[in-house]
Amino acid sequence: MSNIRITKLFSFETGHALYGYDGKCKNVHGHSYKLSVTVIGKPISDSSNVKFGMVIDFGDLKKIVKEEIVDVFDHATVFNKNTPHVELAKELQQRDHSVLLVDYQPTSEMMVIDFAEKIKQRLPENIQLHALKLQETDSSYAEWYASDN
Repeated sequence: MSNIRITKLFSFETGHALYGYDGKCKNVHGHSYKLSVTVIGKPISDSSNVKFGMVIDFGDLKKIVKEEIVDVFDHATVFNKNTPHVELAKELQQRDHSVLLVDYQPTSEMMVIDFAEKIKQRLPENIQLHALKLQETDSSYAEWYASDN
């Protein structure tokens, strides 16, 4: 049976700030992110399986990505916890804001690496993560490909 790639699209709103950056993105701001998740595998060939003909049920892929990424990052503000932004994060958390402290500079490039690791850990053994595309604006995005890593 042939390998088939399937893709599911997600969207979420997230704020961030890039500590030490020399442009406008040093300020707290947000994006309407679009995330494309592509996995690869062979369609299930067992006709008695309720998922017969599927690589993975789109609903199962949605559950993984929602739990690991969308539900966590949506309407949260992301800061690098290894910078003085941690003080701002604490202030926001005290005011009941959703804040994520990560071990990296929260650029699209670093976020897509983080997302790839989280999704790969949750996929069934016979399914591989093929690619991610994290679109920050209409004209700017970062991509992760398994073949590059």
